[in-house]
Amino acid sequence: MKLFEDTERKVEGQLDYFRDKIFPAHSDLFLGHAQPQLALFLETDLGLFSYGGKLITTTHSATFHLGVDPVTLLTDGSGVYLHSIYEEYGRYFGASEADTGAHIDTFVSCLDSENFNRWPDDVRADRYYRRVFNGEDTPDLNALLTVFRGMINFVDSVIGASDDTRGIEYTVFKIRYLTLYHVLRSLRILSDERPRDLTERSARSINKITQTPEVELILDPAVRPFRNILAHYSLDSRVEVAKIDVSEPLFGLIPIYFPSHNTATFNETVNRCIRATAIVMEEWAAA
Repeated sequence: MKLFEDTERKVEGQLDYFRDKIFPAHSDLFLGHAQPQLALFLETDLGLFSYGGKLITTTHSATFHLGVDPVTLLTDGSGVYLHSIYEEYGRYFGASEADTGAHIDTFVSCLDSENFNRWPDDVRADRYYRRVFNGEDTPDLNALLTVFRGMINFVDSVIGASDDTRGIEYTVFKIRYLTLYHVLRSLRILSDERPRDLTERSARSINKITQTPEVELILDPAVRPFRNILAHYSLDSRVEVAKIDVSEPLFGLIPIYFPSHNTATFNETVNRCIRATAIVMEEWAAA
């Protein structure tokens, strides 16, 4: 989730992870096996998944987000390992008595299955990454930017926002806000730390995304604790407990951290910023 904010990998480590781990694990599994040898050029090692015609994830992105070592994930017998992970998930949900018996509508109930591409668009990773975003010299960076693109499109198209302030669903808002925050923050870090790696077009695209009043508001260091509350489920010690109102949307936190906004106006700001970021990411990807 933290992307380029990851304090262990940072920008260089994330690029290395794609270049040295994810790329070879997928290519070793899917390339070089076609018979006859003349058919090798038809092989693919990257699947693209979309909703409503917009990219929402890839097989590389899914491997990255799953957090399982790519070689472990893509070798024979990995199904047993993954099964053990999901069994553990099940025990957690069972222990929390997650099944209340109540019918709860979620964003999933609003999706149209016809908008998903039924089969992934299969491509060669080395060819695909050299023609998107920052160009042919930075396939590893383009792979990470493709992750960002999928994340923003996912919250823009799949995790729908509510226009009803009272209907703001905490988990949906949290996923949308945190995704937006970390993509924006990572683009800022990339621009600040690796400007020489960026083409002029890429630099312009990042500036177009990040240099707006809405982004300044969301990325203001003074409101970082708001992000921390959503990510870590704990109240910032500097917030007076008496100001928290569990009957209010988002527990009444918005006016505390964003005094110029109420819940409705801040939700609208986040929605506009997600939409604007998604539009520019799509334009930028079509290099």
